[in-house]
Amino acid sequence: MVTRFNRRKFLVYGSATLGTSMLLKACGGSTTTDTGATDASTDTAAADGETIKVGILHSLSGTMAISETTVVDAEMLAIKEINEAGGVLGKQIEAITEDGASDWPTFASKAEKLIDDDQVAVVFGCWTSASRKAVLPVFESKDHMLWYPVQYEGQECSKNIFYTGAAPNQQIEPAVDWLLENKGKDFFLVGSDYVFPRTANTIIKEQLTAKGGNTLGEDYLPLGNTEVTPIITKIKAAMPDGGVIFNSLNGDSNVAFFKQLQGAGMGPDQYPVMSVSVAEEEVRQIGPEFLVGHLASWNYFQTVETPENEKWVADFKAEFGDDRVTNDPMEAAYIMVYLWKQAVEAAGSFDIAEVRAAAYGQSMAAPEGTVTMNANHHLSKTVRLGEVMDDGMFNIVWETDGPIDPEPWNQFVPDTIGFACDWSDPAKGGKFEV
Repeated sequence: MVTRFNRRKFLVYGSATLGTSMLLKACGGSTTTDTGATDASTDTAAADGETIKVGILHSLSGTMAISETTVVDAEMLAIKEINEAGGVLGKQIEAITEDGASDWPTFASKAEKLIDDDQVAVVFGCWTSASRKAVLPVFESKDHMLWYPVQYEGQECSKNIFYTGAAPNQQIEPAVDWLLENKGKDFFLVGSDYVFPRTANTIIKEQLTAKGGNTLGEDYLPLGNTEVTPIITKIKAAMPDGGVIFNSLNGDSNVAFFKQLQGAGMGPDQYPVMSVSVAEEEVRQIGPEFLVGHLASWNYFQTVETPENEKWVADFKAEFGDDRVTNDPMEAAYIMVYLWKQAVEAAGSFDIAEVRAAAYGQSMAAPEGTVTMNANHHLSKTVRLGEVMDDGMFNIVWETDGPIDPEPWNQFVPDTIGFACDWSDPAKGGKFEV
């Protein structure tokens, strides 16, 4: 059963694969990908015979490839569809794909290459906040544009980035409140050792303090590390009678974590895990049998019942195979290409400043439901919590009754309470006090 949550009440929170095999050929460098009817670099369907280059920058190798290769598939599907429908302003999109290789300095150097050498109009890319933080100075110093598709920790609002994943008040905070009401007050926080999990856990600890919850432990693994036994031992020692595990591990660390958790006899009845970086693709690769009964917080699940989602899932499977699944970061990546296209067409130009201004207010009926780009460069989005079922899909156990406005600056963390972001007003910009 889905429990709906009144939007007005909710607002108090803040006042590998076919596509992968093709892309892995590019792991040592870049590739210009055929995204339409003919070779986009020589003979396109565009009326004037010209193309517009865009950058695709994700990890096609390394620990984050488990998640990011599928995001590339979603972006490439959007580009293919747009090209087949006539392109953007009469131009076919030519995708230049680069491998960040799960290495943050590599992300920065590849971003520079895409901007300076390839002269792309926009970059779609990154997953981890570490990779986003690595490329941020590049995009800001060159006044260029990155569209970023993954939920993150907030506490950032750059003029040069559009964020199409969830802000914390659209994922982390509602998950914590639901857990307090439905699963208990004792929490152990587990995460990968980089900026997103550490900042997310700072928010969670402040929220638990404010709401009467207890943080009984907190531990981190280096990204890609699979030595999870010490963490599981600490969880059992801190919560011998059970409790909530809030999981912000990323990449293939999750494989070892869920398998060893089950091996230790710590099932979801006593130790429910709420994940914020495990979706359908990760469940598929880890094995549903290790995750049944555990939970995740996202804005989109493949089981969302909208006409747009039914069509998108069918189109994605037709392109990449019936065994493939869709998930939240993939959906956010898919729609960000379309939102950029809408902004370009509204501006009537590929000029970055004009596209940026035209992006504000852009809305679409996405697979997840209606989304709208705010002047703080984040989307209004519906929030959903899901429980893993035997088939690897998520049963949606709770959702808001409509899109929730994003709040990049967190309203539980003392340093940012009362701050907001508005790039439509130069006097406000990335951070101003309301």
